[in-house]
Amino acid sequence: MPTVYDVPPDRLIDQLANRMKRTPQVQPPEWSFYAKTGSHASRPPANKDWWYARAASILRKLYLHAPLGVGDLETEYGGRKRPGYSAAYHGSAGSSSIRKCLAQLQAAGYVQKTPKGRALTPEGRSLCDKVSTEIFEELKKSDQTLGKIVS
Repeated sequence: MPTVYDVPPDRLIDQLANRMKRTPQVQPPEWSFYAKTGSHASRPPANKDWWYARAASILRKLYLHAPLGVGDLETEYGGRKRPGYSAAYHGSAGSSSIRKCLAQLQAAGYVQKTPKGRALTPEGRSLCDKVSTEIFEELKKSDQTLGKIVS
């Protein structure tokens, strides 16, 4: 069975974001439409559905690297901060959006707290595997050699 490792990340995140839109527990807060994603960003995201994409991306990261804490995800989603003429350095992402996203995923039953950080539940892992299998089947239709590699 194909897993998250076998499919392109951009397609996986798009498909998971579509699933998150249909999950009632995962809803963007009111402030998410005009808030920046971190101190390194100069504007809010251009994508109006960025909340769902962030939730899907967090699921993927937890699948690959769990357990992760909020600080780990802040570093991961941070970016290059250029303060005027000074040298650029890393700016962390906003922790509020990450914490709220994790809380919503936890309420949906996809994430659980562990002593070392957050990790996927069996339901979350199953969701990621199902979506990966769907994507892999689509890819297999367009490229016949994929069926021979992973079977």
